[in-house]
Amino acid sequence: MLATVACQTGPAHAFPARTASRHDVVTWAASADRLGEGTADRSYRLVVHTSAAGSGARVRLSNAFGDRPLTLDSVYAGVQSQGAGLRPGSNRRLTFDGARTVTVPAGATAWSDPLPGSLPAGSDLVVSLHSPDAAGPATGHGMAMQTSYVTQGDHTAEESAAGWTGTTGSWWYLDSVSVRPPDPATGAVVTLGDSITDGWASTSDLDRRWPDYLARRLQKADSAVKGVANEGISGNQVLADGAGQAALNRLDRDVLGQPGVRTVFLFEGVNDIKAHTGVTAAGLIAGYREMVRRAHAAGKCVVASTVGPFEGWPEWDTAGEAVRQEVNQYIRTSGEFDATADFDRILRSPYDPARMLPFLDGGDHIHPNDKGMQAMADSVALASLDCDR
Repeated sequence: MLATVACQTGPAHAFPARTASRHDVVTWAASADRLGEGTADRSYRLVVHTSAAGSGARVRLSNAFGDRPLTLDSVYAGVQSQGAGLRPGSNRRLTFDGARTVTVPAGATAWSDPLPGSLPAGSDLVVSLHSPDAAGPATGHGMAMQTSYVTQGDHTAEESAAGWTGTTGSWWYLDSVSVRPPDPATGAVVTLGDSITDGWASTSDLDRRWPDYLARRLQKADSAVKGVANEGISGNQVLADGAGQAALNRLDRDVLGQPGVRTVFLFEGVNDIKAHTGVTAAGLIAGYREMVRRAHAAGKCVVASTVGPFEGWPEWDTAGEAVRQEVNQYIRTSGEFDATADFDRILRSPYDPARMLPFLDGGDHIHPNDKGMQAMADSVALASLDCDR
């Protein structure tokens, strides 16, 4: 069942604005990247699926890739009923330092004030926002694997779907949601990855990315880690910018800058390997070591997974396979991570270890299907996500 946002008494401004507090935990996130051009007088109704439960929900708006200030004059949050329609009475206006309008400088982000009420785990939260004059490069997440809604004019306060005339497969200007869990010991894990983590080849609108399956396992488990933030970008690389900033270059904003993060789950490298740009195992390993050093310096644990098989993908070759095997040997045996997972072992065929098991293959020999996504999540040792640092 979808949950409603329950009303509470007391002023929303009792919590500090703009910056999530130390007891807040990220419950949903998506990596910011460059989208198309901003459109003036456009509204977006963005559907996101939360992980950790808590009160005082905040949203983080991002203008990270904008070249001018972004003004949002109406931002609401409610609970999805069906499509663009919201559960009656659930849509609440969000404020920013008590104001209904917020202007986010170019390159910056802004946290809302906390929303009165509690948000159960696994809620389909809907954030509606409107900009009167958006222009220039827009910031958002391109491949959402989730249908959201757009329209011209300000329809953010409406709970009906009637005014929402278009759809979008991206999340615009929104990159994080946090809550304050009832237990202050609650933390979150951030999954840092590429299109596999982003969910490509999983079923859209059903939350079947492997981090979604992991979040559902954590909700049922006796674990202090409840929040799961998906920071995958399709085509992303560890070392080079291109499809989004390289993992090394977005680590601070997308991972270490999220509230309540206890653990970084690193699953990247296949795009570096198949790019045929001269990337070596030594180069990739140096990139992993740099991320581990920075995460540990920030007091975060790091869990790393082996790189999955991809023979059959057009860019596969024996040289790249040799790099993958050397990198995977390092991940399994170096002892430099707080823990490891072995997605390669879970996904590969016993008859051809360079290929994905057909039963788990999404069809292109590199992206797992829903069953593959679930198998990956099921293989993660939940205790490994809650180490002491």
